[in-house]
Amino acid sequence: MRIFSRLFLLIALTFPTGGIVVAQAADLKIALAADVSSLDPHYLNIAPNVGFASHIFDALVNVDASGHLIPGLATSWRAVDATTWEFTLRRGVKFHDGSDFTAEDVIFSLDRPATLTRSPGPFTSYTKQIATKQIVDPYTVRLTTKTPYGPLALDMSAIFIVSKKAAENATTDDFNGGKALIGTGPYKFLSFRRGEKIVLKRNDDYWGAKSDWDKVTFRIITSAAPRLAALLAGDVDVIEGVPTADIARLKTDPKFNVEQKISWRTIFWHLDQLEHSSPDITDKSGRPLKVNPLRDVRVRKAISMAINRQALVERTMEGQAMPASNIVAPGILGYNDALKVETYDPQGARKLLAEAGYPDGFSLTLHGPNDRYINDKQIVQTVAQFLNHVGIKTGVATLPLSVYFGKARTGAFSVSLLGWGTLAGDFGLRTLVGTPDPAIGWGSWNWGKYSNPRVDQLVRASLSSVDQKKRDDFAQQAAAVALQDYAVIPLHHQYATWAMRKGLKYTARTDEFTFAHQFHAD
Repeated sequence: MRIFSRLFLLIALTFPTGGIVVAQAADLKIALAADVSSLDPHYLNIAPNVGFASHIFDALVNVDASGHLIPGLATSWRAVDATTWEFTLRRGVKFHDGSDFTAEDVIFSLDRPATLTRSPGPFTSYTKQIATKQIVDPYTVRLTTKTPYGPLALDMSAIFIVSKKAAENATTDDFNGGKALIGTGPYKFLSFRRGEKIVLKRNDDYWGAKSDWDKVTFRIITSAAPRLAALLAGDVDVIEGVPTADIARLKTDPKFNVEQKISWRTIFWHLDQLEHSSPDITDKSGRPLKVNPLRDVRVRKAISMAINRQALVERTMEGQAMPASNIVAPGILGYNDALKVETYDPQGARKLLAEAGYPDGFSLTLHGPNDRYINDKQIVQTVAQFLNHVGIKTGVATLPLSVYFGKARTGAFSVSLLGWGTLAGDFGLRTLVGTPDPAIGWGSWNWGKYSNPRVDQLVRASLSSVDQKKRDDFAQQAAAVALQDYAVIPLHHQYATWAMRKGLKYTARTDEFTFAHQFHAD
């Protein structure tokens, strides 16, 4: 009789009928706010690509929700001396194809970014400082830097480890097609339809905590309203980039949970500072100006003074941001408390423009993305209104991220909006305002081509210090010099917000990443 009962139960679960509760596969559907343009983890260094790659691949060093470094594929690391770092690798880790993870894969992965010569946003800024790589044994790697270098462990959190066997002769297209997508991460690849969705399945042999979800579907919904509609209709379980106008309502709706955290991301303007006729600047009659007015620090300061950041935060961002005075967010190494948010002073801005030789202003076009940052299109439009009020006749052009980044990094725009997040101010300064030098990876996102030897000197001093207090002090000094020059114009730090159906929980992350394996059912 017991045998019959067990057999009946097995049949009922396998072939369900009315009244029988059937075990369902645990699937999670997430709507992403930005497109994943490439699945190659070393091709384009932008947050949507990096966030997705974290599901397939691991780095030597991971970052927790509050921005602290924690073990990844390396269980520990130490500075042997001022220029030598040793990483102890995790044992027993398998790639998705069953092959062993070893030091050979680490060395290959650190070498690979430099081979992708056509990358529109290279990862080489994390690897150029490494002079030599040594395999001490299959589970120990030593990296020697050209000069003393403190943040190497942080840099290693940005380089994903790929399988040498799978990727040695692979192209970026091989990754995008799934052929080379062999990592050690919590999920395995199933399918990818660019601009639409990515489907993953759980890696049951993952070395870390196993995901709650058998399958995860990432839907790409870059417009805020359709993304919210998908959540409300139950078409997805989670959305990131929640529309600011709807956050308060969702917080009071018992059918949903909302999680928030101040982001590490600063939204700011890059300004063209090259000595040429800048592409988007003319006189009021539309004739190109022979001299680029943005090279004059008084003009850059006037633009900053013309912006009412408090109004921008309260109205355009609907309270879901805080005004910025620094290039990095509060709490990040190198954040300088002595730097204050620029005082809104339109009269002072007009006076500075007149002193610089532009009493009647000039014409300018602001460029920005329309599908990347929270309310990005509205931000560009709002700032244009502020500049119009001080005599700068300002137009607006916003583009999809897939087009915008490629043009902005080649200097196609005079003033361009960028959002950047980092766990260390010296690294952010090196990347955003360091004198561009592809040979050492400096200035890889310095769209305005700002250059100041004093800033470079202070950033080098910060990066070369293994004393955290000295490093922080040098980074703060560098930030003060760069912002006194108005190398960039900070606007605000946005809040990162996730909304999800009731029954799900997620620890909000300062880095804004949406990790499927960190969602859990109540």
